[in-house]
Amino acid sequence: MTSLCHARIAGTGSFLPPRRLTNGDMVAMLARRGVETSDQWIVERTGIRARHFADTGVTSSDLALQAAQQALEAAGRRAEELDLIIVATSTPDMVFPSTACILQRKLGVHGCPAFDLQAVCSGFVYALAVADSMVRAGSARCALVVGAEVFSRILDFDDRTTCVLFGDGAGAVVLEASPVPGILASELHADGRHLEILCTPGTVSGGRVLGDPLLKMDGPAVFKLAVGVLESAARAVLAKAGRTEADLDWLVPHQANIRIMHSTARKLRLPADKLVATVAEHGNTSAASVPLALDVAVRSGRIRRGDTVMLEGVGGGFTWGAVLLDY
Repeated sequence: MTSLCHARIAGTGSFLPPRRLTNGDMVAMLARRGVETSDQWIVERTGIRARHFADTGVTSSDLALQAAQQALEAAGRRAEELDLIIVATSTPDMVFPSTACILQRKLGVHGCPAFDLQAVCSGFVYALAVADSMVRAGSARCALVVGAEVFSRILDFDDRTTCVLFGDGAGAVVLEASPVPGILASELHADGRHLEILCTPGTVSGGRVLGDPLLKMDGPAVFKLAVGVLESAARAVLAKAGRTEADLDWLVPHQANIRIMHSTARKLRLPADKLVATVAEHGNTSAASVPLALDVAVRSGRIRRGDTVMLEGVGGGFTWGAVLLDY
């Protein structure tokens, strides 16, 4: 009997809520609040041209469900076959239960372990590494890994340096046990000394919000740190897998800022046309951004079976990581 000691991505999916706001829409909305910005200012600094916001009452699990159903269909799997569900999110439906348990219910299944993972924008990379470990250990054979966010709920629309950057969305993959290596290596890190540069410093206590429930970011500090750690994680995961930069077919980084993404690609000597960049259309969707970009590249035919792909994430915590895989 062939040993199923590896994990491979069998299917991908993604979903963006229908409400699309261009930079022009944001400029007009913020002007009504007395906040000045411009399309040029946003594009030059981030590469973002639009983002999607969920309607009132639409939750992370609602977005996750749409992406999960697409991924299951692409993998040729039924929800009943899942034996693990992990949702990476910083904007859960409620304090508890987990968004993963809510998603499980919406999928119409029960019994398998389901839990959330919170590593902010690195969340999907972290979750994929955890699912890979569980598949390799034999405790799961068919896992659903989702990144889903409704960051529009935690934005300060009086702060032009942050509110124009983020959007809502979800991305998902179905991970299967396989005799053939799919996920080759992962590299995860965190440094809590930098927690203040990107955080939402609020919590619930006694029925009230304590602290500030809106996102805060020191953009220059995040940029400086992100560029360095993404390069080091990339080189470390390549070394773990016994691969080099020359083996890379595609880089799918966290979709936050086009300048950070281009910087990482240059340091890996990867041509610009091998960088998957979708940030212009949906902005920074935190944990959803990597699987969103992956799904777009797969469905457009750019990423094909056999391609070597690097996924990278960096976010609040400060957290960062990379996963190298043969798709």
